[in-house]
Amino acid sequence: SRMVPDGVGELAFAFEQLKNRLYREGLFDSAHKQPIPSFPHTIALVTSPAGAAVRDMIRILGTRWPLAEVLVVPVRVQGEEAPMEICQALELINLCHMADLIITGRGGGTMEDLWAFNEEAVARAIYRSEIPVISAVGHEPDVTIADFVADLRAATPSNGAEQRDLRETLDHLEARLQSAMDRAIQQRRDQLHQVQGSPFLHSPLRSIQEKRLLLDYHQQRLAHGMERQVQQARQNIGRLAASLDALSPFQVLNRGYSIAQGQDGTVVSAV
Repeated sequence: SRMVPDGVGELAFAFEQLKNRLYREGLFDSAHKQPIPSFPHTIALVTSPAGAAVRDMIRILGTRWPLAEVLVVPVRVQGEEAPMEICQALELINLCHMADLIITGRGGGTMEDLWAFNEEAVARAIYRSEIPVISAVGHEPDVTIADFVADLRAATPSNGAEQRDLRETLDHLEARLQSAMDRAIQQRRDQLHQVQGSPFLHSPLRSIQEKRLLLDYHQQRLAHGMERQVQQARQNIGRLAASLDALSPFQVLNRGYSIAQGQDGTVVSAV
């Protein structure tokens, strides 16, 4: 059975004992802290479905993150059964990958009212969570063990829902987008001016006539060039035919010839 300390003195002593032990184990080390997603798609609220705290968180999340789906996982946040329900909710969300971010907490109260978030089992469940956890328990002066183990501690449940203001980032992105659009518009404007100054746009028939004259000119040059090539080829053929005819043996036969032989029938080859 779970033994809940009784009285403010016992509660404070038990709180310090557990805090020191978990600190020595390394559950509070910053190296284990996970980054909080800037744009979560789904946010799980592990808290009591009744009370002003959950209504404030849902209202602020709807204003700050209108595109995020808010999933309320109802648990008791006070009493004997509260620690077990909180642990089971954290384990279920991780097991089913139900959210990108978990916010767990409740409104303010006495140290005894907030004791569920000082339980060792809750602290270890938050530490084991693979999904980032924001602890939003009580008011500004309230501190719980869950605050030390969580990836981020919020001063109040409302602060846990707000997270950060993106106005500066959005203003910067808007300025960059406006500058890029201005450059693109100026480029298109320059291109339009170039097209507007084109002679073809103002007098397309004149441009076509100029291209037609240029085509006729090239056709004439091509025809004259081909004629010169054919004439040169004919001249070369004539010269080659004359050279071949001069070396023809038929020309020798036409001029006539004789073969001188001696009395013994040998050919006389010298004077």
